[in-house]
Amino acid sequence: MKTFEPESITVKEKLALIKVITDYALECSDENWITGDFYNCRLSSAFQPIFSSTKGKILGHAAYIRSDSNGELALSPWQVFSLASKDTQLVELDHLCRAVHALNYFYKAAKQDKLFIDIHPRLLESIKDDHGRMFGNFLSLIGISTSRIVIEIPSIVNRDWKLLKQVIINYRSRGYQIMANYSGSSSDWMAELGNLYPDIVNIHACDLLRHKSVDLLKESIHRFGSTTLLVRNIKTSEHLAAALHAGADYLQGNYLGKVERAINTTLPPQLSEKFNAERWRRQISSIYQQYEEQYPQYAEKSK
Repeated sequence: MKTFEPESITVKEKLALIKVITDYALECSDENWITGDFYNCRLSSAFQPIFSSTKGKILGHAAYIRSDSNGELALSPWQVFSLASKDTQLVELDHLCRAVHALNYFYKAAKQDKLFIDIHPRLLESIKDDHGRMFGNFLSLIGISTSRIVIEIPSIVNRDWKLLKQVIINYRSRGYQIMANYSGSSSDWMAELGNLYPDIVNIHACDLLRHKSVDLLKESIHRFGSTTLLVRNIKTSEHLAAALHAGADYLQGNYLGKVERAINTTLPPQLSEKFNAERWRRQISSIYQQYEEQYPQYAEKSK
């Protein structure tokens, strides 16, 4: 398959090649924003930043589909997907949405940032054992590694452990990262996955507040290898405090950054103040350590 690097040609030139190779109904605006057409709906992307709670920076964005029909009132994502009544139409729509997200994101985001994409539950049932292959081919076409994609598995799939395990195996074998939704109130939920631990576990902030034992939840998630915790739908300072107390690795929600048709790279004041304070503490600690090493006799007296 022919591939090309994002920097080698212009977005519009690349889009023309992609349309020839894939037959996707894609268009490009004057601002280099990609849209797709599906049953008289114009599909576009919106992104919400996801922050690292330890590094003080944006590590990626979650992608959401946005649409309008003949310039009228925008349809919700569920309304758009309801247009695909047949499995073949659903697969076509899914491929188009992922292509739109990938093109809009990877031409504008930092080279190491990750794109978080969810999956429609029906798609997992209609594609039996080939999850992620077509999207992987498309990513290869535009010069992007599957390791920069985080696939979010819908929580409804948690009820079908056989399907859940099969989906994790398929996507992981192709190099994707996997994010599962926290399910139930039991802190040993992760153990039920056997050795197929997701890379990331997602829990909503309101569910986190209702959880009986945050410490048990944190211990349950972090004891499984490199699995990290993402707290989503952070809407208030209370939600943020609960997420930080729970030891969340990743943070997402309107309180920190809204969903918008842009790639937001700004650290919000709620987090920048926290990281600035921690940076000062580390600097002071480092200065004091150097002082102790240089003047041990005075350091001992000051204690």
